[in-house]
Amino acid sequence: MNDWPEGRSDSDRGNRYGGGSANAQPESPRVMRQVRRGPAAPPQGAGVPPQPSYVNGQGYGDYTNAQNTGYDSGYSSGAVYGGGGDSGGPGDYDTRSARPAPNWRRRIKWTAITVLTVLVVTSVGTYIWADGKLKREVDLSKVIDRPEAGEGTNYLIVGSDSREGMSAEEKKELHTGSADGKRTDSMMILHTGDNGDTLISLPRDSDVEIPTFVGSESGKTYKGTGRHTKLNAAYAEDGPELLVRTVEFNTGLRIDHYVEIGFAGFASIVDAVGGVEIDIPQDIKDTKSGADFKKGKQTLNGEESLAFVRTRYALAGSDLDRTKNQQKFLAALANQVATPGTVLNPFKLYPTMSAGLDTLIVDKDMGLYDLGSMFFAMKGVNSGDGKSMNMPISGSSGGNLVWDKAKVKTLVGQLKNDEKVTVSGN
Repeated sequence: MNDWPEGRSDSDRGNRYGGGSANAQPESPRVMRQVRRGPAAPPQGAGVPPQPSYVNGQGYGDYTNAQNTGYDSGYSSGAVYGGGGDSGGPGDYDTRSARPAPNWRRRIKWTAITVLTVLVVTSVGTYIWADGKLKREVDLSKVIDRPEAGEGTNYLIVGSDSREGMSAEEKKELHTGSADGKRTDSMMILHTGDNGDTLISLPRDSDVEIPTFVGSESGKTYKGTGRHTKLNAAYAEDGPELLVRTVEFNTGLRIDHYVEIGFAGFASIVDAVGGVEIDIPQDIKDTKSGADFKKGKQTLNGEESLAFVRTRYALAGSDLDRTKNQQKFLAALANQVATPGTVLNPFKLYPTMSAGLDTLIVDKDMGLYDLGSMFFAMKGVNSGDGKSMNMPISGSSGGNLVWDKAKVKTLVGQLKNDEKVTVSGN
């Protein structure tokens, strides 16, 4: 029985590999579908070989035809796995468009706008905060019979011995004592104008006449009797309004703004700016003020600064020498406050402003701009752009310092006309 499929005989098995025949010839290869290969591969280094093409409808045509029809399998460009052609075929794995280059001009513009907006908002916020802390307690409209206004601006700057808000320990540490009320410890006129700034100290022991005035609290009119007293007594009698009235009456110079600071505020400002550097001209030791300094340049903290500006018993010229030290120190303090290291450093600027504004008393018309102008003018005086002096003194009477009337008249005339000051003080 023939077990082979029809058309085949047992004799065929002898020609088959593994058919049990002694003729161990391998089976001849089966006939496969005809494949026509493309041209031979180019020599090594001559380029990428072309993709083979298929016939009988099983391929994409021969390589030669592909060249004529524009078909590119990707080999010619080397993009086998990534489609870059327009066909959108299977090889096009990444169809995203190229990322545009950053627009630096636009970025810089918006960054600048953002920074400017932050600065404006911060500045406005700081202004509102600081303006709200100003204690506008002095009403200059209560001052009567005022001189006519001149050129420039005149500030009356007062350092009081107010101990308001100080604990017993702080009073002991700062050597302020515990006297009730408050008195003026220093008084200065600062004139600002186009011909230089002038800082004039008014000694607290200056002999002055108390004129007719209206009480700041009672509203009652007190007639002048020609009574003479020390200048600081006017402040003790009826406060800032009477002090302004007395200064204007005895000088003929109109005061535009009033600024006052107490002991605690003064020391706090100095500490907030990190101390003030000053050159002390001589050794100073005063048990009353707590001063104990050696001659030379040094940096004073708040406690030391207060002792320095209050010292008079250890000085040969007593109150006149003290006013010179006060001018020197206040100008140095203003210079320190106005430096970029303070103004541009929020960790110094805000504590400094807070320390000063918490104890600063000004008139009702005083603004932050006026206050800033005052500090920069004092800085100018310290840097040599202005002049500092004492009120000219001609002698003394009953322990009071008498002003030189002729020199004072010339000085006031120059200040009113905003002229360069030529008068010298003591």
